Amino acid sequence: MPPSHADRPVLVYGAYGHTGRFIVAELIEEGFTPVLSGRDPEKLASVSAAHGKLEVRAASLEDPMALECALAGVAAVINAAGPFATTAARMVDAAIYARVPYLDVAAEPDVAAATMEQYANQARDAGIALAPAIGFYGGLGNLLATAVMGDWPQADEITLAYALSSWKPTMGTRLTIKAAEQRRGGRRLVYSNRGLELRSDEARITEWVFPAPVGRQVVTAEFTTADSVTISRHLKTRAIHEVMTLAPLKDLADPDLSPPPAVDARGRSAQTFLIEAVVRAGKIERRGVVRGQDIYAVTAPLVVESLRRLLAHPDQWRGVVTAGEIGDARGFLQALSPEHLTLETDCSAHLEGFQRLLFCRA
Repeated sequence: MPPSHADRPVLVYGAYGHTGRFIVAELIEEGFTPVLSGRDPEKLASVSAAHGKLEVRAASLEDPMALECALAGVAAVINAAGPFATTAARMVDAAIYARVPYLDVAAEPDVAAATMEQYANQARDAGIALAPAIGFYGGLGNLLATAVMGDWPQADEITLAYALSSWKPTMGTRLTIKAAEQRRGGRRLVYSNRGLELRSDEARITEWVFPAPVGRQVVTAEFTTADSVTISRHLKTRAIHEVMTLAPLKDLADPDLSPPPAVDARGRSAQTFLIEAVVRAGKIERRGVVRGQDIYAVTAPLVVESLRRLLAHPDQWRGVVTAGEIGDARGFLQALSPEHLTLETDCSAHLEGFQRLLFCRA
């Protein structure tokens, strides 16, 4: 981090949420000074005490003056408060007014798309970076697809395949799902024809063969995440597809409201994830895989590394920017390996009929 930002704090809105706590801890570990913000002063005070009395700036989203005070003098703001359908616009308004770079970890594809469309010009005019959906969804798959695509100027299709061992939802995830269902009137959101569509039919169920040890799994097709939105901004491809293992989606209906239980010193749950990216151009495929633990926990290093890169060259990033655009995507992922994830890329496949011949570089 350059000296001009070394002594400037970073505001974390929603700092006492499940993901917000991971972000606060990651900022401290990476040498930043987080300032805690959100609606509830008591919950903020608890997080502050856990980290040796960090500064607290409580603010309601309904109080523009309080938000203005919260953003005073900070180097950037990270919005970790969901559902982002109700928080993103107000926080972006405040960030643009304060001329402060904005990042969030929104997973909702329609919210990420709306943020980009509505605020791109305003952020550019204000001279700040606007980086929505820099999390497990919206950030990690985008980075992997960008790294796998490499030097190809365009592709025929990009497919992301997600395999989660389980999915114990946080309260934030539950509220986000509920809000999305109400917003969409029970319909499902699908990325198709280079845009988002609402559909009333059932998603197709099929199979995907993941790398070992996950192997063949039943998946739901047209599992649209914020990655479809972020990828479509900067990678030239005719089609984007996403699939998700079916079993963990059933976990989202678990009536147990307790948070994901921690199993290590970082507070991560036992959940594991694997994302496979397949990029095809003609009869040639390139593949890459990232593996890691806890989709909420890995969001923290993703957004903090994005922040570090944005602040390193603030004049370079104005207007909307996604994780896959912030410098070298492979280098970005390697910076998080092996502590937060592992990366496997550089495999090409020449497709001849039903035969696939793999050529991998070490």
